[in-house]
Amino acid sequence: MKQAKKVIADELQQFETHFKEAVKSRVALLDRIMQYIVKRKGKQMRPMFVLLSARMGGPVNTSTYRAASLVELLHTASLVHDDVVDDSMERRGFFSINALWKNKIAVLVGDYLLMKALLLALNNKEYVVLEMLADAVKVMSEGELLQFEKSRKLNFSEEVYYEIIKGKTASLLSSACASGASTTFSDPDSIEKLKIFGEKVGMAFQIKDDLFDYGAEDIGKPTGNDIKEKKLTLPLIYTLNHCDAATRKKIIYIIKNENTRKESVRFVIDEVVKNGGIRYATETMYRFRDEALSILHEFPDSDVRQALEELVRYTTDRAY
Repeated sequence: MKQAKKVIADELQQFETHFKEAVKSRVALLDRIMQYIVKRKGKQMRPMFVLLSARMGGPVNTSTYRAASLVELLHTASLVHDDVVDDSMERRGFFSINALWKNKIAVLVGDYLLMKALLLALNNKEYVVLEMLADAVKVMSEGELLQFEKSRKLNFSEEVYYEIIKGKTASLLSSACASGASTTFSDPDSIEKLKIFGEKVGMAFQIKDDLFDYGAEDIGKPTGNDIKEKKLTLPLIYTLNHCDAATRKKIIYIIKNENTRKESVRFVIDEVVKNGGIRYATETMYRFRDEALSILHEFPDSDVRQALEELVRYTTDRAY
């Protein structure tokens, strides 16, 4: 991401200031937690997509920084709540909020971040951006609940999987690109193109995350974690739909009854590899990536477009 960070180095520095201001609180406990969050933030990919999408249409402005802060506030809130739901004690190699301050406080912190995002938009009359991101949050929640529902019923449909990841992952990245574009572009067609572009990138991003569960990279969660949580992932869905009946029956039995047994999870992982699940998911991930790049190449070549392309390729080439 070196090129991307270089192209928007000044904008990222300005964003840092805007975001720190956005999360400030007069409550000592909250302010301490906010400082913890700011110091341990991730790669900031979503704000980068906001800023670069905006730069495609013109210079970044105050509305762009608000859009980037909104996206980061909503994303951070979703991560805090996810850690409570998943009972996760770590986030990006550090203790999660719920690990340090327990679930009750973590839930309230997530709620606080959501309200800060809402007020940031309303107080500055950023209604277009707010509508885009509010819809994304709604779709994210629907995607998560759909995953719970289908996992319980073991509905391993590829179409359902795409519907889930379109909601829980791709929707926010899609809205990030669209909201950034809306602050500099005047034509709706360009904004819509970048919205679809973001969705394609988000789909590729989530499939890459799914693939990590079958690899050896140290990414902060144990290999086979998705299997233990009965999560629908593309490598597993493909395997169940293409393996022989006996293997399918055994895999489903393991997912239902032995998903915490190390040897059983290892059997599932081996079968996914053997039956081509990894290969198929990788090919699908690259297909979404290439569709995103195809949309991006409809815009004139520039250092900003090249930076966005680098960011897209990073989502599928990253090691964690």
